[in-house]
Amino acid sequence: MSVNYGSKRTVVGAHYGLRDWLSQRVTGGLMALFTLVVLAQVIFTAGPIGYDKWAGIFAAQWMKVLTFSMIVALLWHAWVGVRDIWMDYVKPVGLRLALDIFTIVWLVGCAGWAIQVLWRL
Repeated sequence: MSVNYGSKRTVVGAHYGLRDWLSQRVTGGLMALFTLVVLAQVIFTAGPIGYDKWAGIFAAQWMKVLTFSMIVALLWHAWVGVRDIWMDYVKPVGLRLALDIFTIVWLVGCAGWAIQVLWRL
């Protein structure tokens, strides 16, 4: 004879736990490292910082690639966080799916815009 203590628990999501926790930490670390790189470039730039010097910091190809890598990390960081919010607080499946799709489209659009800004396409 089995004894059932408490109510059955409804589990939402696909058990992303550790992977999401780790991705949030890794992407957060990458963004912090990028911030330090940009801050070091600003500090060690002689003279006042104007548009020309600011544009000069991001003119090098390696800096564009590093900046886009940081933007991808930021978008992934945002996706994990927003997806978790939708899974936790939006119960109707159709609405949650619509919000997930809207979020993905928005983040992909932001990535496309970042490419245009960085490489002036």
